Amino acid sequence: MNNDSRSIDSAPEVNTPDRAPDCLRCRYFKITWEPSFPHACLLFGVKTRSQPSTEVFLSTGKHCFSFQLNEKLTANPKDNE
Repeated sequence: MNNDSRSIDSAPEVNTPDRAPDCLRCRYFKITWEPSFPHACLLFGVKTRSQPSTEVFLSTGKHCFSFQLNEKLTANPKDNE
């Protein structure tokens, strides 16, 4: 038997954001061809009518912490000239 006095309650908290991220700017966001579920999150594997971050919040009670800015949005447009 393990005599470790730590409990699950003392586990470190994941740093979650205080508001939902903008999925349109996320690298995991995808537009689908399905009219009834036009938005998708490749990381969580969900398709939805609304922003995927809304579905994450409704399912978990926490805002999405997996947001990563799409590389295409960080590229300098002058570099492509």
